[in-house]
Amino acid sequence: MAAEVPSPFRILALETSCDETAAAVVADGHDVLSSVVSSQVDLHARFGGVVPELASRAHVDLLTPVIAQALVEAGLDGYGIHAVAATIGPGLIGSLLVGVSAAKALSLVWGVPFIGVNHLEGHLYASFIEEPDLEPPLVVLLVSGAHTMLIAMEGPGQYRLLGSTIDDAAGEAYDKVARFLGLGYPGGPVIDRLAMDGDPHAIAFPRAMKDEGYDFSFSGVKTSVITYVRKQPDVSIADVAASFQEAVVDVLVTKTRRAATEIGANGICLGGGVAANSSLRERLLDACIADGLRGFLPSRAMCTDNAAMIGAAAWWRYQSDGPTPLDVGADPGLHLPLVG
Repeated sequence: MAAEVPSPFRILALETSCDETAAAVVADGHDVLSSVVSSQVDLHARFGGVVPELASRAHVDLLTPVIAQALVEAGLDGYGIHAVAATIGPGLIGSLLVGVSAAKALSLVWGVPFIGVNHLEGHLYASFIEEPDLEPPLVVLLVSGAHTMLIAMEGPGQYRLLGSTIDDAAGEAYDKVARFLGLGYPGGPVIDRLAMDGDPHAIAFPRAMKDEGYDFSFSGVKTSVITYVRKQPDVSIADVAASFQEAVVDVLVTKTRRAATEIGANGICLGGGVAANSSLRERLLDACIADGLRGFLPSRAMCTDNAAMIGAAAWWRYQSDGPTPLDVGADPGLHLPLVG
C-alpha cells in the first residue's frame, strides 16, 4: 500500500551486503546529507577475495561508528530521521544480517518505519541521486563483481531484464585475470591502470556472444588470457591488460547500445563497481553522443557499494509499497523485482 510521504523525508540507509560498511542520510530520494563508507579491501586483499566470515565480523565492529558519523555529518539525531532502510539482499548472508538487524532495531527505538531494499535496485537509483530529472525509458548496464545485467527501466519499480551473464560477471573476470597475473585484489582498478600504458589491439581476445542477444559470457575471454600468457610468458602485461579490457568493454558497449535502440530508450545509465572503469565510461559516453542519447555516468563514489543509493531506492520503494514488515529476513539470493 502506498504511503503518504512528507517532504523533506529523511532516510537513514545502511548497506552491508558484502565488504563495504556504509551508512547515509538521504532526503527525498536524491538529496544526500551524508554518506560514509568504510572499506574492508585491505582486510581481504591478502586472501585474494572477500572472506564472508571476516566480512560479517568487520561489519559488527564498524557499523555503529559509521552510523554515528553519518548522523553527525547530516546534523541529525534519531529524532530527525523519518525511516530506516537497509539492504536485505542479494549478498553475503552474514553481512546482510548485520545491517538488517541494526536497521530494524533503530526503527523500533525511534518509532519510524523500516524499509527493506534490494541491493540491485539501489544501483539502478544511483544515477538519480546526481541526476534526478532522468526520464525513462532508460537502459541500465549494471556491472559488478557479482552481476552483469542489462535492464530496461520504464519507470520507478518498472524493470525488465533484457540480459545477464551466463557464467562469470565482468568484475569477476577482472578479478580472476588479475589474480592469475599476480596483480592483487581487487583486480578491476589495477587492470584499468595498467591498460592505460598498453595497446588494446595488441592481442585479439574473443568477444563471446557479442552479436547474439543480450546475455553475456566472460569466462571464455578469461580463459583465453590465461592460455595466451602461459604460451607467451614474455608478453607485455600492459598489453594483456589493455587487450583484455578492450574485449570486455567492446561486448558491454555493443549490447547496451543495441538494447537502447531496440526499446527506444531516452538514455543509458551505468551502475555497479565496474561502472568506475575509465574505458567503459569513455566508450559508453561516446556511443551515447553518436546515437543522440543521453548518457549518464554516476560519480565513482556512487558506482561502488554505498548507502546513499540504498536511501534513494528506499524513498521510491516506500512511496510504492509503504513500510516493510519487520518479520522480513535477509535473502542472499534476492532477485530484482521485474514486470512482464
